[in-house]
Amino acid sequence: MVVSIIEKVYSFLWGDWIKIPLPGGGSLGISLLIILLIPTGIYFTIRTKFLQIRLFPDMVRALVAKKEHKDSLSTFQTLIVSTATRVGMGNLVGVVAAVSAGGAGAVFWMWITALIGSATAFIEATLAQLHKEKDPLYGGYRGGPAYYIHHFFEEKSGKKKKHVLVAGLFAISGLICWCGISQVISNSVASSFENAFHIPPLYTTIVLVAVAAVIVLRKNATVKVLDMIVPIMAVCYFFITLFIIIVNFRSVPGVFGRIFEEAFGIRQVVSGGFGAVLMNGVKRGLFSNEAGSGSAPCAAAAAECDNPVRAGLTQALGVFIDTIIICSCTAMIMLIAPEKIIEGKAGMDLLQSAMQYHLGRFGVIFIALTLFLFSFSTFLGILFYARSNVAYLFGNKWIWQTLYKIVALIMLFIGGIATYTFVWDLGDVGIGLMTIFNIGMLYLMGGQALKPLSEYEKEKKTERDSNQNPAAGIIFFEEEK
Repeated sequence: MVVSIIEKVYSFLWGDWIKIPLPGGGSLGISLLIILLIPTGIYFTIRTKFLQIRLFPDMVRALVAKKEHKDSLSTFQTLIVSTATRVGMGNLVGVVAAVSAGGAGAVFWMWITALIGSATAFIEATLAQLHKEKDPLYGGYRGGPAYYIHHFFEEKSGKKKKHVLVAGLFAISGLICWCGISQVISNSVASSFENAFHIPPLYTTIVLVAVAAVIVLRKNATVKVLDMIVPIMAVCYFFITLFIIIVNFRSVPGVFGRIFEEAFGIRQVVSGGFGAVLMNGVKRGLFSNEAGSGSAPCAAAAAECDNPVRAGLTQALGVFIDTIIICSCTAMIMLIAPEKIIEGKAGMDLLQSAMQYHLGRFGVIFIALTLFLFSFSTFLGILFYARSNVAYLFGNKWIWQTLYKIVALIMLFIGGIATYTFVWDLGDVGIGLMTIFNIGMLYLMGGQALKPLSEYEKEKKTERDSNQNPAAGIIFFEEEK
């Protein structure tokens, strides 16, 4: 019965709500989450006046914001945490699946999804900053959608509340999602190590769970470990891809030609394949960058910064890093390889075959180790997110924080030794429910994030005008006195 309910909820969230017939006999299936997320990204892109393009330099500058208290996190550290969860299996297995099902054109639609999704990421991260609270357990701050949803309903009712139903449902959905993802993480790592090193999945899983337990069961070890491994793994993956591109530079124009041709190609429309190209790119882009799901705001709230806008800009940049850089790396690795090398293959087998073509045996080993680091950092990141949700539901007690970590570790172990369990679907169900609760609140509360953005830009303009005309600044100061 439980399995049946989960399958029905999964179908409700991810199934095709709308089917648009296309020339050639195909159709364009659109799920509920795409109906929610794409218009939201477009709406906030317009409301922020294309912030992701206009303020891109500010996104980069926001990373150097200083913190004053050692227990809190800087904007850069919160970017590391959110990048740890974004840069995971979606960047490897997810991109492979998108290109396998939708062709090279799916990559273009992943880029478009990231571009509009960064505006949504800005809004939800800024709201998380505006409604953050002190964290008496871990130090610093905590927050996220559960907290800004709670504050919204408190303000509407004019009464203090211990819990709000919608906020509680969001928090529960998040905890369900992250347990489901834990299983997929360990299964992917165990499979890749079996392919690369012929290590039995049980041994890989035991080591993975043991290392994870040592880190997550310590008070503040998670962020310290992520600070070390996330930059290293992302930079190594980027430079290995860059090396492959340089070696195969003659093939690069053709790859970009394929991406744009298949994204808009008449052949795809006529053959009925355009729906697969578009939807696979959009779906994988949304799942990878997480904009709108409400996950990353749990990290954004922990940042100590002098202006909530800087936390929002940082998380908007995170979407670019995830999709425009890391996902594109995976796509280039596959698309540069000759089609005969990867023909008929799927998943990690496809990616490892492409890497073996480029770098020999080292490529297979490198991808296995990269998947391990990407997946392991994702696990650490989701447990960081879980802190604020567990605290919202159960209060400030270590016992509840520890119990959830133990449950997540058990799920990590089961996923490594089980080929498939219905609990895997909980990850997709959880993130779907989180998105529904979060997106609704973004429309209701988005104005709260737009107001500090407007003030931030006015301050920038005043400062710029003052620097261009120092005398006017002095006269203005004199008049104020």
